[in-house]
Amino acid sequence: MVCGHGSRDKDAEREFGRVAEGLKKRFPDIPVEYGFLEFSAPNIHMGLNSLVAQGVEQIYAVPGMLFAATHAKNDIPSVLTTFQDKTEGVEVAYGSELGLHDAMIEAFQARIYESLGLDPENPPESLYDTLLVVVGRGTSDTHANAEAAKLTRIVNENMGFGWADTVYSGVTYPSVGVGLEKLLKLGYKRVVIAPYFLFTGRLIKRIYGYVDQVSAENPDVEFIKAPYLNDHEKVIDAFEIRVREIMDGQQTEETLMTSFQRRLAAGEVDIHHHHAEYTEEGDGQGDDGHHHEHSHSHSHSHSHSHSQSQSQSHSHSHDHSHGHSHGVYRHIAHPLGPRTMIGDNICCCFMSQFPQSVLDEEADRIKPDCAENAIAHK
Repeated sequence: MVCGHGSRDKDAEREFGRVAEGLKKRFPDIPVEYGFLEFSAPNIHMGLNSLVAQGVEQIYAVPGMLFAATHAKNDIPSVLTTFQDKTEGVEVAYGSELGLHDAMIEAFQARIYESLGLDPENPPESLYDTLLVVVGRGTSDTHANAEAAKLTRIVNENMGFGWADTVYSGVTYPSVGVGLEKLLKLGYKRVVIAPYFLFTGRLIKRIYGYVDQVSAENPDVEFIKAPYLNDHEKVIDAFEIRVREIMDGQQTEETLMTSFQRRLAAGEVDIHHHHAEYTEEGDGQGDDGHHHEHSHSHSHSHSHSHSQSQSQSHSHSHDHSHGHSHGVYRHIAHPLGPRTMIGDNICCCFMSQFPQSVLDEEADRIKPDCAENAIAHK
């Protein structure tokens, strides 16, 4: 049972139906129905009744919602509970919102790449000349709004935009029109507006309307409207995953320890001492008494070498996850990143992290006696 919000817009209703159709293909042997909280038919009760009429005794209900705000947290569970209480012999299990599952992020990024005329399967290294504006559904739920901002950050790091920010179409701030106007002051000449919405409706039409308005006032800027998610295959993937989580009883939250143990057992983690762990001199750890080893996950392969300026100069090739402190960060050369700290007379001990190409570009700003003069060292 796919539980949607509903819309006054008939196009949105049809689109939701297409997602349900996509899900039917994934579960050919199980009846699939959908219903809406408001505005649209069928409502959720009607969908549930239809399932019971087909002889169903166990119902897997998933919210067709991107974020867990009031509807997913309260309204849908309330409808499901009422239904279960008055229907004998039927058990209803409720799944998670779509959230920021990897499949959703991939669908969103694919829509953005499409709008730029790029192949999502073969994307460019970066888009440093472009501003990304993600439009979230503004709600009265602070945490739901924060998820939209988190999405923006993830997509920004994955795709490498020059700048990225979040505006909202709803009760929070900044709203779309005024948010766009403020962001244009950053001076980008290419701006992608990407609504993180499942379906069309009044809000989508309003968002695109604002973009047209701001675009008319700024003829020197290229505005690109990314399509909303709709029934992208990866969105169907995410719905399927949420259903299978209920089926397999896998909805319990992992703790940090159980997650670590699972990844360790699966061979995804290597354990080593922390890089700067203190050891007594002369214990065979190398001339500086440090372990040069790292704990890392295997995801992206990079090789990197520290510059000779550090006493523990060493080079090695490893797989690193994005979060690992010694991994080569994909966007280390971003024009607004740590390279801007070079020559600021604060501290440049981080310079060993840069590839030589960045150091060459910044050569005129590099001060040779940083360690003696920098404020942080005084």
